[in-house]
Amino acid sequence: MFTHLKNIDTAFKHIKVFSIVLIGANIFITCFVCYINSKTVARAQQTVHILYNGKVLEALASDRKSNLPVELRDHIKTFHEDFFNLSPDDQAIQANISKALYLADESAKHQYDNLKESGYFNNLISANISQRIKVDSTSLEGNQFPYSFTCYATEKLIRASSTVTRKLVTRGEVRDMQQQTDNNPHGFLIQHWQVLTNRDTTIKH
Repeated sequence: MFTHLKNIDTAFKHIKVFSIVLIGANIFITCFVCYINSKTVARAQQTVHILYNGKVLEALASDRKSNLPVELRDHIKTFHEDFFNLSPDDQAIQANISKALYLADESAKHQYDNLKESGYFNNLISANISQRIKVDSTSLEGNQFPYSFTCYATEKLIRASSTVTRKLVTRGEVRDMQQQTDNNPHGFLIQHWQVLTNRDTTIKH
């Protein structure tokens, strides 16, 4: 009788151990499946499908942080092109300056007001001068907002009789507005902007 009870007790212990192992295995498999599922969902969220010429192309979306220097430089470049690419037409000048002022704070508006008061834009119109800029390079400083930058560019004033080339250097900071709009697609704002150098280098007749 005691042997029979001992066998029952041993069998119960075996069943108990087997049950614990089975429950542990189920928990492990469930956790593993959840992990694989979360990784799959994350990869799927990074996949972007683009319709191009009637064909569906697959692209990977990148983290904004990894692309931040590119976005900052593009914002700075766009601002300078809008501010300095000017045609001898008052409406065209106003349109470009308006786009530029969405990308910067009152420091850019102050620079614009100074140029306007000095008659700079009127001189462009009266002399039929087209002004064009090419951003050569932009250096970024720091590792957090606001990022300091220095922009190096070549500016050309083109008229029928001559072309004046200027060296332009500006400096400022860029802060994150935490909001993107149609007028400011990157969601950055240039602040404390100032022109360090804007001098003639060559005159071609």
